[in-house]
Amino acid sequence: MIKKSVAVLAVLFLIVGCQNNNDSNETPEVTVNENPSTFKEIGSLTIGGTGAAEISAYDEISKKIFTVNNSSANKIDVIDLSDPSKPLLIASIDLVPYNGAANSVTTFNGKLAVALESKTNKQDPGKVVVFETSNYALVKDITVGALPDMITYSHDGKFILTANEGEPNDDYSLDPNGSISIIEVANSYAVTTLSFEGFSGQLADLKTKGFRISSPTNNFAADIEPEYVTISADSKIAWVTLQENNGVAKIDLATKKIVQIFPLGYKDYSLAENALDISDKDGGVAFNPWKLKGMFQPDAISNFEVNSVQYIVTANEGDAREYSAFVDVKRINNAAVVLDPTIFPNAAVLKADASMGRLNINTKMGDTDGDGDFDELVGFGARSFSIWNGLTGQLVFDSKNELDKKAQEFGVYDDGRSDDKGAEPEAVYVTKMGDKQILFVGLERADAFMVYDVSNPTTPKFLQMLKTGDAPEGLLFIPASKSPNKRSLVVVSSEGDGTVKIFQPDLN
Repeated sequence: MIKKSVAVLAVLFLIVGCQNNNDSNETPEVTVNENPSTFKEIGSLTIGGTGAAEISAYDEISKKIFTVNNSSANKIDVIDLSDPSKPLLIASIDLVPYNGAANSVTTFNGKLAVALESKTNKQDPGKVVVFETSNYALVKDITVGALPDMITYSHDGKFILTANEGEPNDDYSLDPNGSISIIEVANSYAVTTLSFEGFSGQLADLKTKGFRISSPTNNFAADIEPEYVTISADSKIAWVTLQENNGVAKIDLATKKIVQIFPLGYKDYSLAENALDISDKDGGVAFNPWKLKGMFQPDAISNFEVNSVQYIVTANEGDAREYSAFVDVKRINNAAVVLDPTIFPNAAVLKADASMGRLNINTKMGDTDGDGDFDELVGFGARSFSIWNGLTGQLVFDSKNELDKKAQEFGVYDDGRSDDKGAEPEAVYVTKMGDKQILFVGLERADAFMVYDVSNPTTPKFLQMLKTGDAPEGLLFIPASKSPNKRSLVVVSSEGDGTVKIFQPDLN
C-alpha cells in the first residue's frame, strides 16, 4: 500500500482485490455468456489525489463500493454502483473516532469490515471495525494483531481474517510478532490470533529452501511479516503470503492453526526465458539473462481449483527493509558491494550503470563462504505471477518475463523502474467465468492489468491487457450474478491518482 511506495498498486477487480473482499474463488451462477478477453472500461470516478483510492470492496445488497481513502482524511468513501457506467460518490465513513488508519476493507451480507492499524503507534495491536452497509452504523470494534494490512471474509461468512504485518519501528526497539487473526463472526466476533513461534525450530531447513529471516534481533516470530490472505471456496483453508520472508503460510481454519510454511525458493535470471531489463540507465529496454537470483516475495495471493486440485496464485512483487537500524538493500554499483573476483571476473563491467550497477540487491544474502564479498546476487521479487500447488507448495507455473514484455508491447512499460521490480506485479485474483478459470494481474508500475485463462494451470493463456489509473493496488471482480447490471465487472482503484474505474466484458 502507499506506506510501502509512493504510488502503489490499487487495482480493484470487483470480487477480490489485492487486499479486499471475499477472495474465496466463488463460482457464481452464470447468467450471461461473456467473453473474458473483451473487457472494456465503461465507467470512471475520481475521488481524490494520491492515496484516495486504495482498496475497495463491493456490497451486493446495497450496490455500493467502499473504498479506503487516505489522501487528506482517514475515511472510507462510499460509491453508488447502481449504474456501473456512472459511479457516484454518495457518502463517507469517518474513521477518526476509532483511532486507527485504514489499510483494507471487505464485505459480506450487508456488513463492512475495515482493518485499522493503530494511529498512536502502529506497533500496538490493531483493530477491525464492522459497520452496517445500509446506514454505516457501528456493529463491532475488535482488537487484532499489530498492523493488520489486509482483511477478508471467508466465503461462508463465518470468519474474518486479517494478515497482521507487525512491522518494527525505525530503530527496532519495538518489533511485534507478525500474526494472523481469525474472527468468528457468530461467536460475538471472538478473536484467535496466531503467530509463528512454533516454526522457529524449522528455520535451518526453511532457509535452505529460500525462506528469509533477517533483522537486528533475528527473532523468528517478530521477523515474519504476513501480507495478504486468500481463503478456499469451502472456507476450510487459508493461505497467507509472508512477503519479506519469501514464503506462504497455510492455515487450517477448523483447528485455527498454522499447519505449514512453504518456502518459495528463487528465480534464476541466468536462464534466457527469464531474461530481464535490468537497468534504467542503459538507454532503452533490453531483455538479457544475468547471473542473478530473485526471491519471489509475493504480495497478493488468490486460489482456485481444477480437477479437485487446489492451486494458489501469487503476485511476485518483492520488498526490501529500510529502517535506521536495519537496511538490507543496496545497488550493485555501491562501493560496499564487492563481487567475488573468481565468480565475477568482469566485476567492473557488471557494476556499470548501463549493466547491472543500478539493480537493487539484498545485502544480507549472497556471501556464501563468509569472506565478506558477494558470491551470488539476490534481487527482490520475481517480476511475474506464479501458480503453486496449494497442498504441497510446489511451483506449477511461472510467467517468466512475460509481464514486462507484454507491458512493453502495450506501450506501458516504465523503463525508469527497470532496476527495481519492473512492471511490479502486486495484485492477482482468479474467478470462474463460464467454464473457464480467469486470472487478473495488476501491474503497479505499468498502470495496467492483464487477463489470463488459467483453466490449465500449467499453461496459462494471455487474453488481454487494459490501462488503469495511476498505481493500481488491488483487484475486485463482481460476478454477473451479483452485479447491479447483471454483467461481470472489474473495478480498478488506483491510489496514485484517486480514480476508480469499472470494466465490463462483451457478450459472446
